[in-house]
Amino acid sequence: EEEAPAAAGGEFDDFLTKLEAIKESHPDNLCCKYLTRELFNSYTPEEQKVLYNCARTGVENEDSGVGAYAMTPSDYETFSKFFDPLIRDYHGATPDQKHVTNWDASTVGDNGVLDVSKLGLDPLSIRVRVGRNLQSFNLPGMMDQAERIKFEMMMLKAFQKLIDDPEFGGNIYSLTPDFGGEGENPNKISDEKYQELVDAHVMFKDMAADPYLASAGIASDWPYGRGCYMTEQDGFKFVVWFGEEDCLRVMVMGKTTRIDHVFTRLKKLLDTIESIDGLEFATSADYGYVTSCPSNLGTGMRASVHIPLPNLTADGTDAKAKEAAKPLGLSVRGTGGEHTPIKDNLVDISPRGRLF
Repeated sequence: EEEAPAAAGGEFDDFLTKLEAIKESHPDNLCCKYLTRELFNSYTPEEQKVLYNCARTGVENEDSGVGAYAMTPSDYETFSKFFDPLIRDYHGATPDQKHVTNWDASTVGDNGVLDVSKLGLDPLSIRVRVGRNLQSFNLPGMMDQAERIKFEMMMLKAFQKLIDDPEFGGNIYSLTPDFGGEGENPNKISDEKYQELVDAHVMFKDMAADPYLASAGIASDWPYGRGCYMTEQDGFKFVVWFGEEDCLRVMVMGKTTRIDHVFTRLKKLLDTIESIDGLEFATSADYGYVTSCPSNLGTGMRASVHIPLPNLTADGTDAKAKEAAKPLGLSVRGTGGEHTPIKDNLVDISPRGRLF
């Protein structure tokens, strides 16, 4: 007869008891669905501390869908008994499927042309982004303030190469108050400029106000190590966020009927960034590009459009829109990002899966 695992130490017992209660009350919370007391206790004390941080947001926020974030690039391997079934549940994958990144869009749409005007639609606000993390750094949930500053200072050299490239140019907009012992931040922007960039959907929202990211440690030390690089070409914005949910979010956005025009520009920007010396992106043999949230694994890509859905958002919420979109494999959120309110009946629609 197998010996039962020892009860968790005092610091995690309340956490595991609450997790077990949420497993019953919120069956759609994937973190609580797949993490058990027995599995948690099977790890070493040091590993338990990391796993607690990975799962904390799903327990502190009972209504979470995924409810778990990786803290380091190796967590998906270290805690595979927890993460793998969760990942395959979310992405609808078989036990042996592996991700293969493929940027060839020629077999999609009309030989790679993705023109929404053929659906009778006018030009839409379209954004395509990917999440990337660096092999040499913790993921944002595990970073302390010093590491966030170190990461930003390293990325400044990469952004300068983009600025010096005649094909890109652009500017750096930083929220970091100072670089600590390294001195002042030459790219620090005012609160007014920050709000202007947020309103233009160029900069991300105040992460400290997001309870899901706060519980995961991703919003810690706000606003140190946060900001973006941006340039514009032919009516398209090229943006790289640093210090948000992933170390980097690389994106292109514009108002057009051609989704493929946004896609090809993103590929060009991403290829340029990947070619910069010293930037080694974290990857997994099974899941492709490593991201903080399991929902973004694989391509790390989210392609979205902003469209008005007045009938489905008449009550001021996205509840009905989400209900209609879920069977179609689509996600709905506010135009200001995840966990933001619906304004003027306008919603952000994107594919739900990014891995298989």
